[in-house]
Amino acid sequence: QLQLVESGGGLVQPGGSLRLSCVVTGFSLDYYAIGWFRQAPGKEREGVSCLSMSGGGLTTYADSVKGRFTASRDNGKNTVYLQMNSLKLEDTAVYFCAARAYSDCSGVALTAPRYWGQGTQVTVSS
Repeated sequence: QLQLVESGGGLVQPGGSLRLSCVVTGFSLDYYAIGWFRQAPGKEREGVSCLSMSGGGLTTYADSVKGRFTASRDNGKNTVYLQMNSLKLEDTAVYFCAARAYSDCSGVALTAPRYWGQGTQVTVSS
């Protein structure tokens, strides 16, 4: 079974930090592009970051998070991360990771993901 499971969400004050993890099972991370998405209640899902498959050399970020968020991967642990610093109220959303094999990131949003995680809630509040 191919799965992605996010974790690391929670309640944090503005200016705080969280690190989200996305553990993938059932496939090798080596040849998958990974996208981070988020969706706030009543809002459209938006791309946050995209990591090209290993060796692709492309990692993209939405303008709203660039400089604050850092996406990375650890292929040995079959895990991707989203380090979120200087969190803002508008970062509140459910965050999802998604995967597509043999893909690179041509934009901030991974194109046509095949696999999705269940999401993890990030709430930024005073």
